[in-house]
Amino acid sequence: MVEKRWFPAGLGEKSGRMGPVCVFLHRGEYDAVHQGLSIAAASVSMGRKVELYFFWFALERLVRGTLDEPDLDGRDDINATMELRQVPTCRQLLDVVRDSGLATVFACTGSMASLGLTPPDVEPKVDTLIGWTSILGRTAGVTDRFFL
Repeated sequence: MVEKRWFPAGLGEKSGRMGPVCVFLHRGEYDAVHQGLSIAAASVSMGRKVELYFFWFALERLVRGTLDEPDLDGRDDINATMELRQVPTCRQLLDVVRDSGLATVFACTGSMASLGLTPPDVEPKVDTLIGWTSILGRTAGVTDRFFL
């Protein structure tokens, strides 16, 4: 029996010819980081390359190791039950993305300087340190961009 595969319009076997999905993570709130990493995980699951760009407070969360600390103010009902609901953590999503071999994780050098982070602080957590000139060059013409 031939297995049927379903792909959303424009994806699937054709995805190798599409540009990368670029996710710009700026806000450090748990829900924003989780949403961005969910987009990245969905993208790699469809065979799409992903470029994750960490800025400011999302970068700080990554470097400080606080990815898996929900901080949904006033929503203790969600904070306390995410694991029971089997919602993947930010760390689990990032692991899926990185383990796919389809992703590159970047840290913005300007954000590093603003936050007082040094290359030795950040390099173990990312693939590449990058500034805005290079970011603009890499992402020119990319249509699938997500800003969180």
